[in-house]
Amino acid sequence: MAMRFLYCFLMLFALSFSAGAQEYIAEKGKNHVVRAAPLRGAHPAQGERAKPNVIVILTDDQGSIDLNSYGATDLHTPNMDRLAKEGVRFTQFYAAAPVCSPSRAALLTGKTNLRAGLPDNVPIPERADERGQYGLPTEQVTMAEMLKKNGYHTSLIGKWHLGHRPQNLPNAQGFDYFFGHRNGVIDNHSHFFYWDGPFIHDLYRNAEEVYRPGEHFTDVMVKEVKSVIDRNTATPFFIYWAFNSPHYPYQGAPKWLEKYKHLPTPRKEYAAFVSNTDEAIGKVLDYLDEKGLTENTIIVFQSDHGHSKEERAYWGGGNAGPYRGSKFSLFEGGIRVPAIIRYPKKIPAGEVRGQLTMQMDWFPTIAELTGSKVTENIDGKSLMPIIKRRKKSSSHNIVHWQIGNYKSEESQWAVRKGPWKLIGNVTEPMAKGKSSQLPQLFLVNVEEDVSEKTNVAAEYPDKVDELLKLHRSWIDRVRSEMKIAD
Repeated sequence: MAMRFLYCFLMLFALSFSAGAQEYIAEKGKNHVVRAAPLRGAHPAQGERAKPNVIVILTDDQGSIDLNSYGATDLHTPNMDRLAKEGVRFTQFYAAAPVCSPSRAALLTGKTNLRAGLPDNVPIPERADERGQYGLPTEQVTMAEMLKKNGYHTSLIGKWHLGHRPQNLPNAQGFDYFFGHRNGVIDNHSHFFYWDGPFIHDLYRNAEEVYRPGEHFTDVMVKEVKSVIDRNTATPFFIYWAFNSPHYPYQGAPKWLEKYKHLPTPRKEYAAFVSNTDEAIGKVLDYLDEKGLTENTIIVFQSDHGHSKEERAYWGGGNAGPYRGSKFSLFEGGIRVPAIIRYPKKIPAGEVRGQLTMQMDWFPTIAELTGSKVTENIDGKSLMPIIKRRKKSSSHNIVHWQIGNYKSEESQWAVRKGPWKLIGNVTEPMAKGKSSQLPQLFLVNVEEDVSEKTNVAAEYPDKVDELLKLHRSWIDRVRSEMKIAD
């Protein structure tokens, strides 16, 4: 009996000591000088438990295959391709719209451009009243606002093109810091806007107009991105790096023009600007390495839509490869774009995903990876399930596009269900001197005819009716939600 009592006493003492020891070790461990070896690229001020930094890179008017990892053989894009080698690239990734402003609105809100309140490009301020479009509505919750609530410092470097009134500018849409231009295009050396309106200087730091005459805007952006990184060593940062390239005017550095002098115009001018952009991205990737931030930084890369065939772009320059169409068109070449995500801590390297994915998906994906809260009813779906399981089906069964306004009879629109895609009021920009006769409804099975050469609407009237009903039901819901009067 005495032995049993002694045994129980010793066991209780041991358990008590063990619990106390664990508490002591846990408490002392908070400030213990001996730490595990840091991850590759881990910032000493952040540590392994820090929230990841986020850099979203959006190129402008870059063609569907215009980097080496997507099939280009006449371009030099080692840094964009580095992202693909060190992350996951998507081969059936769709922009939300084939034009600039609606695409950017969808990226920043996780919603289709109509639900984000931006059916078409934002006009210059002098035409805003006439067209009744002023930019991304203030009530929309942006990616910057979501991340800011989670303790992030938020910056926009580059092109805005989402409104000019104070309530529509970056600092009123969740960005702590803005450096760039408000309109859709500038001259890269003078930083003046001189298209479709008054000749105005367009370079700002927050609300202050600044001047950098003679400095190429791409070089200025690189300096600004590095500066944001340097100012946020102890705080997670979100940088939305919105390039204005390779959008016209094609203004690649002389060394790139020299490299591509063997190519015909306009490919050589376009190619020089693509490589100029790639070089800038490389400088920032190297800087992240230098600062030890690579491992804990999410990088998203995407083109906003297909390449331009506008006169100011010399009627072309970009390449959609097998896809028909370009900027302004809902054929594949206008909306199927290169897209990549790299995050060494949680994203596998060198992998490819072919599932249907959408631009709005970045919003919930970044929310999931950063532990941020999505408060709105969005259209995007997190990409993490298909990133983790390469054979998992797409999260999107039916997807919709509409560009122009909220009236389908006046707008180009499309709906896709499975492999079947129906385009209404088809638009296909052509090079100078060319024209194309297009039907009002164009039906295609994109798995069987990815080049969209043949309209099979007459052969499959039941499929046309099915997709037409899906589109009408969707646009009715959107119009009701957005309180659009008949």
